[in-house]
Amino acid sequence: MKGSRVEPDMPEPGDRGSGGLTALSTTAGDGSVFSSDRYVARRLTSGPAPVPALSAPAVQELLDGLPGSAIYLLPLYGEDGGVEDFRIAAASPEALDVGGRTGAELVGLSVLETYPTVYGTSLWDGYLEALEDGVRYEGEPFEYQEVLAGIPRLSRFAVRAAPCQGGLIVSWVRLDGGEREQRRLEVMQRLGNMGWAHWDLVRNTIVWSEQVYDIFARDPSLGPMALEELPRHVPDEDLPALGATVRRLLGAGLPVDHTFRVTTPDGELRHLRIVAEAEADAHGSPVEVHGFFQDLTAVERAKEELVERERTALAQQEMLAAERALAARLQHALLPLPQQSLRLAGLTVDVAYRPLQQGLNVGGDWYSAIELPDGSALLVVGDVAGHGLDAVATMAQLRFTAKGMAITGTPLPTILARLNTLLWHSADRAFSTATMIMARYEPEEGTLTWVRAGHLPPLLLRRGQTRYLPSPRGILLGATTAPRYEASTIRLLPGDHLLFFTDGLIETPGELLDEGLDQLARAVAERCDGERPLEGVLDALVPATRRDDICVLHICV
Repeated sequence: MKGSRVEPDMPEPGDRGSGGLTALSTTAGDGSVFSSDRYVARRLTSGPAPVPALSAPAVQELLDGLPGSAIYLLPLYGEDGGVEDFRIAAASPEALDVGGRTGAELVGLSVLETYPTVYGTSLWDGYLEALEDGVRYEGEPFEYQEVLAGIPRLSRFAVRAAPCQGGLIVSWVRLDGGEREQRRLEVMQRLGNMGWAHWDLVRNTIVWSEQVYDIFARDPSLGPMALEELPRHVPDEDLPALGATVRRLLGAGLPVDHTFRVTTPDGELRHLRIVAEAEADAHGSPVEVHGFFQDLTAVERAKEELVERERTALAQQEMLAAERALAARLQHALLPLPQQSLRLAGLTVDVAYRPLQQGLNVGGDWYSAIELPDGSALLVVGDVAGHGLDAVATMAQLRFTAKGMAITGTPLPTILARLNTLLWHSADRAFSTATMIMARYEPEEGTLTWVRAGHLPPLLLRRGQTRYLPSPRGILLGATTAPRYEASTIRLLPGDHLLFFTDGLIETPGELLDEGLDQLARAVAERCDGERPLEGVLDALVPATRRDDICVLHICV
């Protein structure tokens, strides 16, 4: 840009010049003093004079009470009377620019010297128009890229500029989601017991997140730990490997993932993990390092406890026979029996369970049929995604959790909602969905209240006629974080037959689901009057070769 730069000093209140205007004492780019009286005289002949500016302390006091990012800009005029630049005369405490400068660090900076690529943009033109016309400027989202230590940073801002006493009040909001991502990062750090760290190798600065201070049990007032200090807290046997890791990161610029131990100020030995990578400048030299520390102490202690338990088990060989007997009892409690008949609260309940993995009573389909402490009966059929050994863990979680909540009197819709939460937050998402139907039978009233989670409805046989019960609302478990489950109630009459079943009973490759449901309804109508009705239904529907587990509860009043 051509011409020298003239910068107005902040006038003191009551300081007046000729014509009643505020007197300005300015300094040109060559160091000469430029009188505002002469400048005003020239401006009277060539155009409107600048509006007197507020004092910097007054503006700063105003901005100190504002949230977010806001600054006060003063125009810098050249000898031709045109605006050549702006100077930041005051800034709000929370002001933050793309380069990480905040509050007081911004005061005194030149706009074009600090943000040179702004010149000639729509934002720059908006500043000039707002200053000249006295109308607030609010443009489209503005993108700005700044290069720090050889690394480009691109951000988007929504900027407003309002004229104020010869200057501009400028405020902005960052639109690139950094603050929201920061909040998400804080939650993930807390849940994962980890914290991020940043090393600026050019400025020789280190920044830790709050979680890192907790990991190292370090007082935040001491600031981050320098790399030179770290070896004093690391056991001698861990130093060689840690040193090689640091050299690989800072020397070769390679990403690292390394575990080591540190001793906290109170003498506790902790197991930590560092994962980091370096960013290089245009010449390939590392200038920044980003990474995180994770506290693995609990994991290592769990491993140690596991090893100790294994040693104890090996030392107690004489208990092997008793342990085998206990294992058999646990298997019986965990997994359904292939077939059984029960009497519960005045009902006859026949069970058929046929997992796809023959020889092991393990499958994605499951049931529960028990009498509750109040004399009612709990009847459940469920289907976990998948089958075989991989589905047993999820099946066991759902089966025993549902039973436990029902025993404590938890309403059926609430049980499904909590099971949904359990599945959604499960560590293993490989089998994260399941369907389920659950009912409570009250013998005194003869009513059956039931709920479903994406499961096929029960089939009712009454006086020789079959029909599927209307399904209340209920999405499958694990599909959403905010499900809604509703209950439905039906009065059972003497002689009624009711079937709870999984889709393996009615699904046939190449056939529609409705066809399988119709076949089941016909089979039940024809065979439920026999001596062993459930076996007759299964013989009629289940082919010799099948592709899914089958679980059926036949309930007879």
